[in-house]
Amino acid sequence: MTHGYDKPLYFLPFDHRGSFKTGMFGWKGVLTPEQTAQIAATKQVIYDGFKSAVASGVDMEKAGILVDEQFGAAILRDARTQGYVTACPAEKSGQEEFDFEYGEDFAKHIEAFRPTFCKVLVRYNPEGDQALNRRQSDRLSRLSEYLYRQESRSQFLFELIVPPEKSQLDSVKGDKKAYDLELRPRLMVGAIQQLQDAHVEPDVWKIEGLDRREDCEKIVDAARQGGRDKVGCIILGRGEDDKKVREWLMTAAGVPGFIGFAVGRTIFWEPLVNWRAGKMTRDAAVAEIARRYREFVDIFESARIKTRAA
Repeated sequence: MTHGYDKPLYFLPFDHRGSFKTGMFGWKGVLTPEQTAQIAATKQVIYDGFKSAVASGVDMEKAGILVDEQFGAAILRDARTQGYVTACPAEKSGQEEFDFEYGEDFAKHIEAFRPTFCKVLVRYNPEGDQALNRRQSDRLSRLSEYLYRQESRSQFLFELIVPPEKSQLDSVKGDKKAYDLELRPRLMVGAIQQLQDAHVEPDVWKIEGLDRREDCEKIVDAARQGGRDKVGCIILGRGEDDKKVREWLMTAAGVPGFIGFAVGRTIFWEPLVNWRAGKMTRDAAVAEIARRYREFVDIFESARIKTRAA
């Protein structure tokens, strides 16, 4: 097997579409061209923060952006010419069930931008609705096989979200934190195994934060089983507060196989809100996004060095 990507990878993801439109701007329904341009201009602030972080010392080969075609086409094109690692989502935004953003034309869109990674976000509970899981895994195996056949192939980045089934949540008396700690790690391993069995072969798994080192190790074992020893895992921020994201990064960084992170809203949301409210200049927002991103890179790198030297 030649799947996998095991070099360090620090993503600044801002491929948010639905949550950006409603959460940041309070808009519903179909956007006007002016509204679309306004969101695109806001995403440019994040991209400028990313470029500033790289200019001030984040290793360009490890730094990546994840941005959508709808609001970030110009950013994706620019990033490719600059030689940055890029990722672009293939999924429809905000749906419970994975489907292609551009339907049967998904391949054309990937070929138009040729991102380093084609990314999917998938909600998949291995003990959930089996017909739903099968429909999703059928679509995902088509994408996986297509990416694998590509000449100048985009790598496959798979964001796995394991939402609790009602019975699972009931078993921990509705406590989401208890679900995250006691049930989700085992379910994530099950999801990875089921998807692999369905011929879904990511190069990198993008994983919700885990509180215990041994759970991180089990995820890597699952991701790398059966000769997949180059497959990498990265931790996602899930919009959590700074303190929680730091804990997740420090836990994962010490585990071989965890190669980095994808932290977005924790980095950019507050600076953008302050800038849009007139409490901060655009330059100050760019600088703050750069500072926060750089800080998470430093946290991951120093935790990795410390635990692996121990």
